[in-house]
Amino acid sequence: MNFAILAQLVQVISTLFIWIVIASSLLSFFLPPYHPAREALDRIVDPFLNPIRRVVPMAGMMDFSPLILIIAVDLISRVLISLLR
Repeated sequence: MNFAILAQLVQVISTLFIWIVIASSLLSFFLPPYHPAREALDRIVDPFLNPIRRVVPMAGMMDFSPLILIIAVDLISRVLISLLR
């Protein structure tokens, strides 16, 4: 398999996942927790956010775990892409 194609696939998947995390975070402000769209996104994102939430406490009403997840996914994808190229 061509490593450039694999690097591009890693980039696309990480970008898509970051947008899913952003959408889940934004929809949590507007949709109730039992809304089907929010439930679907939460099923994708919550397994990654829950370990971060156990380590990082909430700052008042702010939950910084989505931001930490986005930074971690971006960092891991950059390292993988640089190794593949």
